Amino acid sequence: MATLIQKSLPLARTSTPALQFLRYRGKINIQRPKEPHYERARVIAVTHSKYPESPKAKSCFRTRAERTQQQLENPYNEIIAREVRNWLDHSRLVAIFHLNSITADGIFRVRVQLHKQNLHLKSYGSKIIGQAVKGTRYEAILPLFHSNHCIVFSPDQQRTAALLKITRKVPQMVLLGGIVEQTMLSRNELMAFAQMPGLQAAQAQLVQTLNQAAGNLVQQLQAHQNSFVQVLDVHAKGEAEKAAPESTEESV
Repeated sequence: MATLIQKSLPLARTSTPALQFLRYRGKINIQRPKEPHYERARVIAVTHSKYPESPKAKSCFRTRAERTQQQLENPYNEIIAREVRNWLDHSRLVAIFHLNSITADGIFRVRVQLHKQNLHLKSYGSKIIGQAVKGTRYEAILPLFHSNHCIVFSPDQQRTAALLKITRKVPQMVLLGGIVEQTMLSRNELMAFAQMPGLQAAQAQLVQTLNQAAGNLVQQLQAHQNSFVQVLDVHAKGEAEKAAPESTEESV
């Protein structure tokens, strides 16, 4: 009976649908998805939600000069600037170096070696340096601080040779110039100053030069008198030799 009904009513017959699995060759790129169809892209653009724009800050429309004019001066910079000015006023030797890339350990070792020779390594910002030397006699050194730099201070100008000896082993520190006894010197002048003798040796050379000049003056003043005495002595010896034969002839 059941088979008869199934034959007469084919729709009443149950059948299992055939499943066919499809496998895509490539992977889906999430970062760069494939562009949708034109119609779909148009629908997506129309249905895209719009949010109200946030109000822009008024500071974005102001110029940099207007923004910097409203900045307050940091009182800490004034304190550091006074410290730099104090170092410049009380140091008889100031050396300015251009500082290339160097590790913190390397600059620490250099600072320790310099400190043993009564040399103090410091580093300040160009703004603080400009604030410290503006309107002073040190204003001529401002062009040396446009890049990364460091400064060495010392109360003894005779430490120049020791400074150059230590920094010669550190190629990252390039000497630009310095100030010795309130006089600005270039790199070559500073190296020439380091080769000069000490103050006591220079004083001894000066005394020797003055004594030599005085001795030469006395010798030149007495030269005519000595030559005249020598001429008279020779003349007297000649007269004595002439008188001796005459006296022998008279005795005979």
